Amino acid sequence: MYFLFCCLFIGATIAQELPIVDESEVLLERYKRQVSEDDIKDALCKDKNGGEFFRLVAGAAHCRDVVACAENGLQAIRCPPGLAFDLDKQTCEWKNAVKNCNVKARPKLALPLFKTTEPLCDEGYLACGDGKCLKTELFCDETPDCEDGSDENLCGPRTDPNRAAECDPEICRLPDCFCSPTSTKIPGGLDPTDTPQMIVITFDDAVNSNNFDIYKRLFNGRRKNPNSCDIRATFFVSHKYTNYSMVEELHRMGNEMAGHSITHDNDEDYWREGSKETWAKEMAGSRAILETFGRLPRGEVLGVRAPLLRLGGNNMFAALEEEEFLYDSSMVAPLQNPPLWPYTTYFAIPHACHGNFQKCPTRSYGVWEMVMNEFDPREEPATDRNEQVSGCVMLDSCTGIRTPDALYNVLTHNFIRHYEQNRAPLGLYMHAAWFNKSPEMLDALEFWIDEILSTYNNVFFVTMNDVLKFMQQPFPIRDAVKFTGWRNYCTELGTPSQCEESTTCVLETEELGGLKQRMQTCAKCPDKFPWLNDPLGSGIPSS
Repeated sequence: MYFLFCCLFIGATIAQELPIVDESEVLLERYKRQVSEDDIKDALCKDKNGGEFFRLVAGAAHCRDVVACAENGLQAIRCPPGLAFDLDKQTCEWKNAVKNCNVKARPKLALPLFKTTEPLCDEGYLACGDGKCLKTELFCDETPDCEDGSDENLCGPRTDPNRAAECDPEICRLPDCFCSPTSTKIPGGLDPTDTPQMIVITFDDAVNSNNFDIYKRLFNGRRKNPNSCDIRATFFVSHKYTNYSMVEELHRMGNEMAGHSITHDNDEDYWREGSKETWAKEMAGSRAILETFGRLPRGEVLGVRAPLLRLGGNNMFAALEEEEFLYDSSMVAPLQNPPLWPYTTYFAIPHACHGNFQKCPTRSYGVWEMVMNEFDPREEPATDRNEQVSGCVMLDSCTGIRTPDALYNVLTHNFIRHYEQNRAPLGLYMHAAWFNKSPEMLDALEFWIDEILSTYNNVFFVTMNDVLKFMQQPFPIRDAVKFTGWRNYCTELGTPSQCEESTTCVLETEELGGLKQRMQTCAKCPDKFPWLNDPLGSGIPSS
């Protein structure tokens, strides 16, 4: 799932009746004193981590209901029907995916002693939960060094003792670095009215005959930006089931290809807990496959997106930096006004690590983050500015968008939200399967795109790399038409096809149990089906 399920808050304080072990004992206790809600809270919370949800009653019948210890009592949530609360993920999940309904709480984690009345350790050292002092750099390095494991239990973007520093605009300067304390300022100090509004359409997963006609319909060479170049998109391509002759054609049409892994493993922990080596194999291997079998020019696969949007924290970003990727686009920023501009991860991320399904980096890296701003799912702007709204990041996961009219209205509302504030790039993140299931949604999207193009002369549908080209060399809207960085692959007519005939390769690899796999490409068929340890299909596993 690419989205975090919303939970329904049903109260801030609960008075839960204590279990009755023996009736006489309870009566005696009532004579001794009156049991208060604070007593109940103290009894329940004494062995719990602050803010962590747990169950009052275990069992399948109560799997939707959990509470957490808060200052003013017990905060309770109930998952929507059809969902259950996963204690490990600390969020609502599909009921059949939750395996801990019979467990009341996760074991309490030992925490390091960062804040004490008197220092416990010398400078350059920090205390484990048991008071033992270790070097600061050993904390939050993915390897437990404290005997109680506490050095790896408080490692968020705001708690990692080795975390990246806060944004310093005097040090972080374009074109190599960009940050602002809130990440809402426009690069180059441009006024919003002087800034081109960029819209970035992205599609995830395999490119094949199931979706190629949809892509050709959207990017047909007749829809033009104000600079007379074709509108274009960024495709995050996963390997299995991809037709690489179609990838080559989409690139010829001016679209950007980016990595989305080789395996697209559906086990969320595979990505969350993945080692630096795993991330390097998945993403660098994905790039090698795109370049070799999609026949893309070397150096044009610049970005990645994590499958399932499951970030791998520092291991992921260390791998991307080492493999010289320019950007990532996996990090979700909570819905806010004004929305965020992309930023570099040299400094601390400027927003909350959104939801429990993201494992954000905490250290400093030389990678741009094409942050995914959440969509406001409402069809009309709010009249009450204090109204709390849960956003959604993938358009096809916005549960409120059920009709073409709703899609049109939500797109329009969010476009205005960006356009009339700081003109941060507006991302339309989707899966093409949505349009196969609901073709009327594709009609609505096309209508909206055509209306925007015919109404505004300062709005451009560009790739993620195009956004970075603007950010590294900001220019006022009057210079957009002649900006050379946006004129590469200006129109498909300028780049003739080099693929005379596509070949269907029938291949196998021991990594997939020797089962036959099909792969279409305009390149020469490899000896083996390209996979994680052999991305070029040479039959010689990579080291």
